[in-house]
Amino acid sequence: MTIKGIDHIQLAMPAGQEIAAKAFYEGALGLTEAAKPPNLAARGGCWFETGSVKVHLGVDANFSPARKAHPGFVVDDLSNLCATLERAGFPTVSDQPLEGYLRKYVNDPFGNRIELMQVVDG
Repeated sequence: MTIKGIDHIQLAMPAGQEIAAKAFYEGALGLTEAAKPPNLAARGGCWFETGSVKVHLGVDANFSPARKAHPGFVVDDLSNLCATLERAGFPTVSDQPLEGYLRKYVNDPFGNRIELMQVVDG
């Protein structure tokens, strides 16, 4: 038995915050909102995807943000994406260097940590 890949990641969000989620994940990060199946849509939350990247945001009645655990998204233009995030009101922060990558962190509107990584050519 072998794991072949990751279908999606799921992050938690507070109830009733779908508009804030869309502003960040679709508006600032550039992912596309995907329709949730009707039987799951009643739970709230929202799904986003672009290519093979799929992020599901699920409502958690006892929401607490993921401040350490996080997805790491590989991006093609870290500088431009960070400028877009900053203009949208989402500050980005640097961390210790990681060989082969430029990287920054941003928190989604709910405090979930997101790592943004750009491969360094060379």
